[in-house]
Amino acid sequence: MKNLEYVSIRWKNDSLHILDQRKLPNEETYIIAQTSEDIFHAIKDMVVRGAPLIGFTGIFGILFWVKDVFSSEEELNQISKYLNSSRPTAINLSFELDNAVSLVKNAIKKDKTQEETMQLILDHAMAQIDKIRIDNQKMADLAADHLYKLYGEKKLNIVTLCNTGFLACGPMGTALGVISNLSKLNRVNMVYTSETRPYLQGSRLTSYELKKEGIDHRIIVEGAHSYILENKQIDAVFIGADRIVSNGDTANKIGSSTLCLIAKHYNVPFFVVAPTSSFDLSLETGDDIEIELRDEDEILRYKEYLIAPKGATAINPSFDISRGEYIRAIFCEKGDISPVTNEKISIVHAASNE
Repeated sequence: MKNLEYVSIRWKNDSLHILDQRKLPNEETYIIAQTSEDIFHAIKDMVVRGAPLIGFTGIFGILFWVKDVFSSEEELNQISKYLNSSRPTAINLSFELDNAVSLVKNAIKKDKTQEETMQLILDHAMAQIDKIRIDNQKMADLAADHLYKLYGEKKLNIVTLCNTGFLACGPMGTALGVISNLSKLNRVNMVYTSETRPYLQGSRLTSYELKKEGIDHRIIVEGAHSYILENKQIDAVFIGADRIVSNGDTANKIGSSTLCLIAKHYNVPFFVVAPTSSFDLSLETGDDIEIELRDEDEILRYKEYLIAPKGATAINPSFDISRGEYIRAIFCEKGDISPVTNEKISIVHAASNE
């Protein structure tokens, strides 16, 4: 079977090598996944993260089921449900799992062999990853055009949250892909990347990527958003998305909603960058989105160290909802959704199915 090599995931010798993002930026090591259970834990424990990459990784969970089990459709549905439970908020995971399951069911009906079905799923995974590289470049180009209409050739000051780069997507980022593309066009002055508690994806991962690309940036804590937007002449805020519903309400890393409200207060345009696989038009508003509550120890401890009083408790929502009415535009591979309305989202989403 062919190999697949990106920084974040690599398929070699019938195993998925996953960059352990928990150990970045100080250590670049890979874990080796060889079973569906390995994939579940890699996603659940945040070895791999970022909605698109979580989705791609889930495909390999189905591939390993084909390799190890390849039995009834009922068991296939069960393994898909099990894998999807690892991170329930990001719609990309269920999107990719559903497509992979359909391919396997079709292969079973056509009496494909186990080896043929494995190759079918691997080819599908490669095609999906290559597609997002092309699609994310389209999003970056749309965002660059939109910003040119607002600011011309001005070098921009940008705020972003969490990590939405190649570590989160594979070949090219979404929101961070926009920033990378703008930098290549010589249109970035400064990037302010939010620290992103409790897993520090902004300070550990986004800074890691920006340093690799030589993009000038400063790390800030989320509590500094109001200060930065009021005092640093911010031109735009860019975030990614784990789920976008019919009215444009967007689930993203915790802290996104606060940043969105602050941007609205200071009249700074707030943009979302996400593929149409992140859209869930079965839900009407963000109130319908299941918000993942993670282990409170992620807040109470840093690695093995207790940083709160012994016996203290915490609540650890991983996501919050930025309301569509406060989002200036959503950039997806099929277009610039601006203004953000149910009608505009439906038109773009329908185009994605043509």
